[in-house]
Amino acid sequence: MILEVKRIRKFFGKRLVLDDVSFAVEAGECLGIVGLSGGGKSTLARIIARLIPCDGGQIFLCGEDITHATGNAFYRNMQMIFQSPEDSFDPRRTLGASIAEPIKNFVGGDNLRGRVEELLAEVGLPADYAERYPREVSGGECQRAAIARAVSVAPRLLICDEATSALDVTIAAQIVKLIKRLCAEKNIACLFITHDLLTLKKLADRVLVLEDERLKALDESNFLESNASLL
Repeated sequence: MILEVKRIRKFFGKRLVLDDVSFAVEAGECLGIVGLSGGGKSTLARIIARLIPCDGGQIFLCGEDITHATGNAFYRNMQMIFQSPEDSFDPRRTLGASIAEPIKNFVGGDNLRGRVEELLAEVGLPADYAERYPREVSGGECQRAAIARAVSVAPRLLICDEATSALDVTIAAQIVKLIKRLCAEKNIACLFITHDLLTLKKLADRVLVLEDERLKALDESNFLESNASLL
């Protein structure tokens, strides 16, 4: 099992945001988590990625308990793609420099420029995009670069937090296809979090719904009926 989440709880002040959240994701599997905006989905993603602490429960990555892990060694096996691609890059650095950084930190080796160009090609971007800055490319192109950075260290788990919600429908569909292809080719487990059930139906092997602080089996008809305005 690549990811195991056991009985996670989270409070913001006195407000309970997540309660007894448990699930697991296997290698090569895409698990979708869907729910209303503001319902705790991004909070769950950030807890798993160790960006914020939980108030109860455990997180296991590749069999290792990372619930209270310090440092960044576990990011060798886990990478995250965020909702706003441009904001996830340092505006003072080129896309190539940002893509190369995790390779230098976790993998090493020579010919970093060649490796960056290979990664850009994998996500459908020309080699000269390595010299561009985030502000010089479109949102879809920036998200492709973010995906290149995320897969650069051959992670075991990819967390996508609303990774297509800031893109128009056509570009979002292309990004979904790209993520699906790369995860299949590289046997990466994927946790895809969104409010868009229609997107998940094209991507996920399983779908769970986060509602009333808990994860539940998806009743698709009820979810579509009650959240039609979001889809």
